[in-house]
Amino acid sequence: MPSPVLTLTKEERICSKKLIEALFAGNGSRSMTSYPIRAVFLEQKSAEGEPPVQLLVSVPKRCFKRAVKRNRVKRQIREAFRRNKHVLADAVTGSGRSVAVALIWMSADLSATHLVETKVKDLLVRIKERL
Repeated sequence: MPSPVLTLTKEERICSKKLIEALFAGNGSRSMTSYPIRAVFLEQKSAEGEPPVQLLVSVPKRCFKRAVKRNRVKRQIREAFRRNKHVLADAVTGSGRSVAVALIWMSADLSATHLVETKVKDLLVRIKERL
């Protein structure tokens, strides 16, 4: 079996304002928490050439005033997602659907990278079960 592609491309990052608004408007989007990360996800019809899973990472300024710490947490979350996105991608590939996921940091404390990865993986598995 070939190994999954472990990259996070530009197309897999959410930058569309319409998609972000739809994600947080509550129309069909659902959320769950694995402290210190909250996941908001929206299942939608897949457009031609669109990746099966798209990601948005948010670390609020109220949690970390210093940009260095916010950027560190964002890097940890992106890396954890990059290494485990196949869990979710395998579930929606070929079904004509795609999933938009927003991962939001909720704690005012830094965490070790392996703990962040464990939480992200837990969220991805739980999202997969809900689809």
